[in-house]
Amino acid sequence: MMHLPTDDKPEAAEPRSVFKESSCIFRRNRALGYVSNQVPAVTRYVQRRRDTLLITCIGRSFQVYTASHFRLIHVSGLHPDEITALATDRMYTYTASNKCIFAWRAGKHIRHVYRGHQKDVHLLLPFGSNLIAIDRDNVMKVWNIPTEDVYLEVPFRPEEFQITAVAHPPTYINKIVLGSQQGQIKILNIKKNTVVCTLSHSESRITCIEPAPALDVVAVGHGDGAIVLLNLKFDEVLMGFQQDWGQVTSLAFRTDGPPILVSACSNGYMAFWNLEEHKLAGQLQAHEESVTTAICLPSEPVVFTTSPDNSMKTFVFDMPDGGARQLRIREGHTKPPLCIRYHGSSGVSILSSGEDSTMRVFSTIAESLNKSMGRATYNPKATKKKNRFQYDKFSMPPILEFTSDTAREKEWDNIAAIHAGIIQTTTWTFDKNRMGEHRLVPKQFHNKNRSDFQSETTCLVLTHCGNFVIVGYSTGDIERFNIQSGAHRASYGSPGHQKAVRGVASDNLNQTVISGCSEGLVKFWAFKGKVDKPVAILRLADGVAMMRQHRESSMLAIGLETFKVFVLDMHTRVIVRKFVGHTARLNDLTFSPDSRWLITAAMDSTIKVWDIPSSYMVDHFRVEAPCVSLTMSPNGDFLATAHVNLLGIYLWANRTLFNQISLRSIDPREPAPYVGLPTNVCDAMGLEDGLQELEIDDEDETKLGELIDAKYETPTQLSNELITLSGLAASRWQNLLDLELIKQRNKPKAPPKAPKLAPFFLPTVSGLELRFDVENGQKPDDSSRIKKASTLNNLTAFGQLLEGTADSKDFAPVVTHLTQLGPSMIDFEIKSLHPEAGGTLLAMVQFLKLVEFMFGTNLNFELAQSYLSVFLRSYGFGLAESPELVKALRRVSHVQQAAWQRVEEKLIYGTGVVAALRNFAH
Repeated sequence: MMHLPTDDKPEAAEPRSVFKESSCIFRRNRALGYVSNQVPAVTRYVQRRRDTLLITCIGRSFQVYTASHFRLIHVSGLHPDEITALATDRMYTYTASNKCIFAWRAGKHIRHVYRGHQKDVHLLLPFGSNLIAIDRDNVMKVWNIPTEDVYLEVPFRPEEFQITAVAHPPTYINKIVLGSQQGQIKILNIKKNTVVCTLSHSESRITCIEPAPALDVVAVGHGDGAIVLLNLKFDEVLMGFQQDWGQVTSLAFRTDGPPILVSACSNGYMAFWNLEEHKLAGQLQAHEESVTTAICLPSEPVVFTTSPDNSMKTFVFDMPDGGARQLRIREGHTKPPLCIRYHGSSGVSILSSGEDSTMRVFSTIAESLNKSMGRATYNPKATKKKNRFQYDKFSMPPILEFTSDTAREKEWDNIAAIHAGIIQTTTWTFDKNRMGEHRLVPKQFHNKNRSDFQSETTCLVLTHCGNFVIVGYSTGDIERFNIQSGAHRASYGSPGHQKAVRGVASDNLNQTVISGCSEGLVKFWAFKGKVDKPVAILRLADGVAMMRQHRESSMLAIGLETFKVFVLDMHTRVIVRKFVGHTARLNDLTFSPDSRWLITAAMDSTIKVWDIPSSYMVDHFRVEAPCVSLTMSPNGDFLATAHVNLLGIYLWANRTLFNQISLRSIDPREPAPYVGLPTNVCDAMGLEDGLQELEIDDEDETKLGELIDAKYETPTQLSNELITLSGLAASRWQNLLDLELIKQRNKPKAPPKAPKLAPFFLPTVSGLELRFDVENGQKPDDSSRIKKASTLNNLTAFGQLLEGTADSKDFAPVVTHLTQLGPSMIDFEIKSLHPEAGGTLLAMVQFLKLVEFMFGTNLNFELAQSYLSVFLRSYGFGLAESPELVKALRRVSHVQQAAWQRVEEKLIYGTGVVAALRNFAH
């Protein structure tokens, strides 16, 4: 479930419209770990895919999966508020949110918006070209889907008929069936706006109505667990069942052969009723919480279920007794996570432990790579024999903190975890994806020796070599265990501290162990040898709340009970930095991979970034729920956070990797800006953006096929904001800068031979096509045969075109002419523009304006760069002698700088994306 601000939150919570997209450093990226919530899911069969799509709600957006592999296809855009109802037909997916109904095409594009309800809509039913919607005011509206008009509006009196369910039996033209809180059923003709009949067989609340494959028959579920199969035509009860577990939340009929009715209950159970034998055929507990969705896939022995426990599953009926077993599952934490850590150096896996006592692995690449290590238990064998959802007396308390390392991942357990209120430390293996066999308990806490039953584990750390785990206890003891065998190896001090140990750390070489207690003492111990006395003691003014280390730099961050943060150099044993700014209890600390930043989170709902070299705070922001745990990616590209009462893990992108950001010092006492949490959509398209898309007609599959088969012509330029290259061969423009060198290398060794005499001679124009130059000559006048010169200069055709642009301002013909010339001819034309070479000053100015024009249009970008380079190399410092040329050069410089800035931003962004994808691939 996604918990978002509601009206009953304190006034300090700002409205969603005030949320900022990012802080100075971190930008909202996306949320991981959300699968489903309390809104019933829907299914839709797609003929083109030959598969069923599963659509689940996750708060302000919905996700679309394939039923065959549970592969996530796409996530919808954000709604203005929580989604309250889902429905689907062959064309659209309908969602209700904030008194509006939205019709989504392909789950991504908004095609229609239906506004007019005074309260939130909680029931939707597509009905041919109409959409039936029922809101909390007990008003039913029938919308015309294409025109977005209200076809019919029918208000019902809540005290007489409070609508709780709606269905459309097959073959019942223009008729729908409504169920009520009072237990009555009404058949309504929406075309004539008349009630056909009213049926009453129970006073219990009707929770769901499901049409049967047989004509005139519907199954009705009640709040008291009663299930009735009713013949609507004759108002006859065919049969009835009683679900003793409680309220019926969903009903479904199998259509693959066996006459089975599937009913779901509010306690997570499902029952399978045999309609021929009128008895219970089987039962199954599918979820930990209420089963809100139970849908039998058409003509398949598969039932699809969802639940507010953040999971979705499919069960297949292939057991020998006709029962069902779990086929596929996609799930997240059922209760909020308490500790998250990146695992490994690739930065693609996040380890997470939560209040549900489970350890999970979330992938930042694809949801299909998520894994569950299982639930912590005292007796795995006894737990495995029981149903996983039954009360388990062997279940362990929530995991508060864990530590991991990849050094010996393939050989033995590489994760150690501590639990709330107990003395045991459990081990887990990432490679085998399960809980380990060891329970690390010191001898003094064994049952036969134990006298203090209030003591518990408080902190731990795994050594860099992956062989040892060091555990601190509330009694002040510090113990070292071998994680491979589970054997106890050493005790530091007797005990190490007089108060509870709040943090332990060890260096890369296993030379020193550092511990801190709530009394404010930081002690340095020799890892091996004499461990009964500390090597050194550092006394702090306040008690230690937690310790986090950065092994590569040998820096240790110490969070104090007075909300201060100290940075300790583990080698010199000196406090090198002190950070003060939080106003509530610290929850977690983490270093950036390069150890330049220290990121802290506290119960004041703020996350602060401290620059260690400068000792300044460079960024801070406030979120709606306090962050309980955070971790930075080994690549430095993402920050992952977990928050109070929220089931997901939220990713924040590091903007400094993709943009040039100048950081400044910020006053730690300055109010932090409010930044909204990331959503399930990466760079999600908001609802307002979706409404601005072009509306298209409701095409059917035939029209879609015609659109797909239509011939597509590539435009000259996709967008004015993008840089477009000319597409010419590289030799046409790249050789311009080295033309003299190329001529020297290509100089012939033998003298050229005289060509054969041609019958006549006509000048040709250089280019790819053979064309005769007949433009330079002039037609003789009738009165005279003497040829006259048109001008007093010796301008070439290119120079004349340039001078012509002074009046026409049209540079397109000049660009076309240049693109047809070869490198040698272009070099000659540019060098002929100077007055000493037969050109004019006007031609040179117009050439610079031509380059400015090419940069401004973003077309032929590489040609403009080459032509400008040849021009500057040819004339050099001589250009500064003319004020007109200097003025034109300055304009070209500004336009070129703006164009290159666009290119640079795209290149940096593309390089970052490629590097991220390369890291994911490894």
